[in-house]
Amino acid sequence: MVVRTSIGGARVRLRLSNMMSAQPLVIGAAHVAVHKGAGAIDPATDHSVTFGGAETVTVQPGVLVLSDPVDLAVGPLSDLAISLYFPEDTGAPTNHNIGLHSAYITKGNKTASPTSADATVMFAYVWLAGVEVAAPADSRAVVAFGDSITDGYATTRDANHAWPTLLAQRLNANSSTRGVAVVNEGISGNQVLRDGAGLSALNRLDRDVLSLPGVKWVILLEGINDINIRGRSDGPNALTDAELIWGYRQFIDRCHEHGIKVMGATIMPEEGVPTASERGEAIRQSVNKWIRTKGNFDAVIDFDAVVRDPERPKHIKAGFDPGDHIHPNDAGNEAMANAFDSKGFRD
Repeated sequence: MVVRTSIGGARVRLRLSNMMSAQPLVIGAAHVAVHKGAGAIDPATDHSVTFGGAETVTVQPGVLVLSDPVDLAVGPLSDLAISLYFPEDTGAPTNHNIGLHSAYITKGNKTASPTSADATVMFAYVWLAGVEVAAPADSRAVVAFGDSITDGYATTRDANHAWPTLLAQRLNANSSTRGVAVVNEGISGNQVLRDGAGLSALNRLDRDVLSLPGVKWVILLEGINDINIRGRSDGPNALTDAELIWGYRQFIDRCHEHGIKVMGATIMPEEGVPTASERGEAIRQSVNKWIRTKGNFDAVIDFDAVVRDPERPKHIKAGFDPGDHIHPNDAGNEAMANAFDSKGFRD
């Protein structure tokens, strides 16, 4: 599996998750190396990964484990290859479906192999929750927290064009923000208030933000799935703007308890999507007004203004629309990343 890092450092650690599985997971071997492309690694950078000094580890259901540190010099915006060997049947994996990077599956223990010959290719991360880079003490992290738009759905595979990745490139290009990492915690289909496609934003906040090292800011872009699932019509379980705003307040308050600032991102237009509705649009407009109101978030990024068509403000711009009318394409993600005032993340 290939992972794009954000800032550089001298050591790395793997975060492996069995949180969504029902049986223990046996990992027989793990390796990390610099990826050269097409499933090949730089053999000079290949390192075995251990867990408490052992090359194998059993991860119990519901558990996330952290590997021992590996001495591997990693430059900013590097691609690392993470190889795991499973000697036993694993059952259904804890996985992240929209990986947007080619992953290579072969039979047998090929964790140290320099190439991935005869591999089956997929585009998901399995059991890999993240890679931590030991960066200088004055480094900090920004978490991009959201749904499929943050996940990078509709961007080009293996091109690193999701807006959080492009934001990381912008921050790295500026000497004053070169020590700011961007962590993508987008899950396609995710909701603020209810579980469904992954745990809800409120449910996974501890795991995906508060437990991560060095986090100083969160960019929150969620709500459109709540609107499309429960905001289309009235009824006993119908979503209201007040309910969604309450969810945002909970998110903000819990982050503030840990000294983390929250930047609110306005919900983007979706006219033309089959699940869009007049009631849902009214909720979106009301919630966006609240997001933009000074004092509710620590800062605001107005993605709605960035991507909407000025002639048809309920639509995203034609040049940003891949055809589904909701997920910005590569050009749209680039515009989103360029909309940030990167200086704010130094605070």
